[in-house]
Amino acid sequence: MANAQTIADPVKARPAPEQQMRVVIVGHVDHGKSTLVGRLFHDTGQLPDGKLEAIEEMCRRRGMPFEWAFLMDSLKAERDQGITIDTSQIWFRHDAREYVLIDAPGHREFIRNMVTGASNADAALLMIDADQGVRRQSRHHMYLLQLLGVREVAVAVNKMDLVDYDEDRFRAIEAEYRQYLEGIGITPRQIIPISAREGDNVATTSDKMDWYKGPTILETLPQFEHPASAAEQPLRLPLQDVYKFDERRILAGRIESGTLNVGDELVFSPSNRTARVESIESWNTDGNATTARAGESVGITLDEQIFVERGEIASHEMAAPIESDVFHARLFWLAETPLEIGATCELKIGPKRVDAVVEQIERVIDIDALSDHDATRVVRDEIADVVIRTSQLVAFDDHDNLPHTGRIVVVDRHLTLGGGVVSLGIYPDQRQAVTVRGTNLTEVDHRVDPARRVARNRHKPGVLWFTGLSGAGKSTLAMALEQRLFDKGYQVYVLDGDNVRTGLNANLGFSPEDRAENIRRVGEVAALLADAGLIVITAFISPYRADRDRAREAAGDTFHEVFIDADVATCESRDPKGLYKRARAGDIKEFTGISAPYEEPADPDISVDTSGRSIEECVDELVVYVTENFSNPR
Repeated sequence: MANAQTIADPVKARPAPEQQMRVVIVGHVDHGKSTLVGRLFHDTGQLPDGKLEAIEEMCRRRGMPFEWAFLMDSLKAERDQGITIDTSQIWFRHDAREYVLIDAPGHREFIRNMVTGASNADAALLMIDADQGVRRQSRHHMYLLQLLGVREVAVAVNKMDLVDYDEDRFRAIEAEYRQYLEGIGITPRQIIPISAREGDNVATTSDKMDWYKGPTILETLPQFEHPASAAEQPLRLPLQDVYKFDERRILAGRIESGTLNVGDELVFSPSNRTARVESIESWNTDGNATTARAGESVGITLDEQIFVERGEIASHEMAAPIESDVFHARLFWLAETPLEIGATCELKIGPKRVDAVVEQIERVIDIDALSDHDATRVVRDEIADVVIRTSQLVAFDDHDNLPHTGRIVVVDRHLTLGGGVVSLGIYPDQRQAVTVRGTNLTEVDHRVDPARRVARNRHKPGVLWFTGLSGAGKSTLAMALEQRLFDKGYQVYVLDGDNVRTGLNANLGFSPEDRAENIRRVGEVAALLADAGLIVITAFISPYRADRDRAREAAGDTFHEVFIDADVATCESRDPKGLYKRARAGDIKEFTGISAPYEEPADPDISVDTSGRSIEECVDELVVYVTENFSNPR
């Protein structure tokens, strides 16, 4: 659905994208979408000359009643003759506003096309057959529209002529559907009884339904409020490609939101490289532009040659996108093969493709009953909340804030398997943890090499990174192990969570971002102490896998992940600090294991189950591990 067609005035210049209202018309198959479009054009005098007569003649030859939907079919025939049009989108003028009417398929088999048509819509008009009433597709389509962020909605109860323009029938459908819309957070602008075939309440008020006092379809269209101007939102320029032209490296892409100016300093996510815009390139124009806005496809050059690639998002640093490798997604699944926990897949986030795994299916949503249930798989046409982990950091936005950079598509090569919207949810934005702000830095080599430290200490250095739920026994075991190893002659020190937060990390709170920064600092300190020759034992919940991976990266081969394993029930029964009790009472927000996630190690170096075991038994196990892995191989 790439091109719109102007059938009223093909030569008149079209307005800028932000001045148009894109209205998708959805509903169950045969509920009258195409008929409404035809009737609108006829009743507003926007049919091309001869079109009405051509349809009448076609119907006469076929021996059938006049059918407005043939207007769309006749346009399709024009497309087949090579004219550049898209029969599902038509440019429509009314009063001071211009509309792109998107006629979306209603059949279940074409739900992909419906989603594609609706994905860029500003408003929606849903059709319900008065004779058939609310069907599953009536609910399904509107739920998908809500999911895609379409909030401006009106409903047309069509074919009122088939039910003798009966008010009771209309009121019953209105009540049923209004209740459903309220359940998904949508308040319709209007619910209108119409007969698209006969023209009742389409462009003019019907004299057959004098019990209806509301506006017609044509009067309702101007009531749709245009979404906030994309140009006024934070800048998002996903890079489609980087070209070498003459001696210039031109970064090309479409500005999804915001405004770009020559001289702006941009940050490219997720690489976090920065540079200033030196020029906005243009061709066949008098001079280069100095500014570009949302909706424009541009090529830019930078004031320095930095390495950025397709898929990165350019933005202003003060309002940059999120960076993370784990996030929530609300997916609608379209493939015949069910989506299951642990499934590997390829994601498209803007122009970027990245490998990913479905780590958790949080719930599957029943779009009819508006309830949800636990599940281990998502079958075709179902909608589910899932947790996705990508193989690398990706840049995106919460869909509620910036829809265009808050969507994903699950693909298998060129086949779309599903799609949805993303949010960071309870996970931390990792941008700050990976940003290096210092410049002109040069590392200085120590004169004492690691081998000499090992020789003096008579053991290898390393980081024993204890991770587990609060109450699992991390601090208890860490201190006991420190004592045991010290007595054996090891150079050993414990970095404990509460101890560090009273000093080094006293300025950090317990938000996801602060918790990530807490672990980043501890990881760096532990790596430094290990570099000094010590065995460092850390005792931190460290709930996020990405944070532990970053600590492993800092310490390198000396890092040992130790999973202090005890389930929530066991930890809660211990509750040494009374934290679980306070969390259950709501006094502590985002408490790990209760209201915040704990991502268990996928492949720890050692796992120590503390459930039903004594401290001495657990320490014995850890001492054996240290002896086997930290002994000096003299």
